Formats: sequence, C-alpha cells, structure tokens
Amino acid sequence: MQLYLQHEKKPKKSMKFNHFGIPTKENFEGEIDLPHLKMTVSDHENNDYGIQWQRYWEDAPYPELVKTVPHVAFEVDDLESELIGKNVIIEPNSPSEGLKVAFIEVNGAPIELMQYV
Repeated sequence: MQLYLQHEKKPKKSMKFNHFGIPTKENFEGEIDLPHLKMTVSDHENNDYGIQWQRYWEDAPYPELVKTVPHVAFEVDDLESELIGKNVIIEPNSPSEGLKVAFIEVNGAPIELMQYV
C-alpha cells in the first residue's frame, strides 16, 4: 500500500513568461547595445520562443550569477509583493520608461521579475 501525501495547494500567481536570457561572451546576430545598462542584447521578440542573447560589458555592475547563468523572465502584476521573502540579487530598478525589474535567486538560478507600469 502506498501512502500519498496531500500537499496544501498554493494559490496561482499571475505571472506571464517574457523571455529566456542567455549570457554569452561571443558576438551574435542583431546586437543591440544598451550603454546605460552596460550590456548588449538581441531582440527577444524576433523569435517565437523569447530567446534573448546577452553580453555583459566588462564593467557591468551585476552579480556573477546573472552574468554567467541563463535566466527566465516573468511579467508580474505587483513587483514589490513578488519580492517579499525572496532572495533579491538585483534590487528593483527601471531600465526603461514604463518598466520596473528585479532579479531573485531561486535554487541557484537567477529569475527576472518585470512589471510594466
């Protein structure tokens, strides 16, 4: 006889996939320089899967985890409430008008949370 444990179900959060960021040190097609962020990216909307290549400049002020490990980015309704109790590795900031982002670490991986405002 097997014993099945019932786990309390957590309410679903309102999150929507935005992109999958892959750090690289190589050049890539469609490079977009972002001097104010000290990085070069590709357009994640130019493919059906939201893949975005990212090359961080030598003086980019981000944690090594973000500069070396791929991350997934989700759009959330309330960035501040999503950060409660999380391991925040990049504090909330606004990389472009109308957008707030922050990075958290989950099980050794970076996760980007984004809120369009």
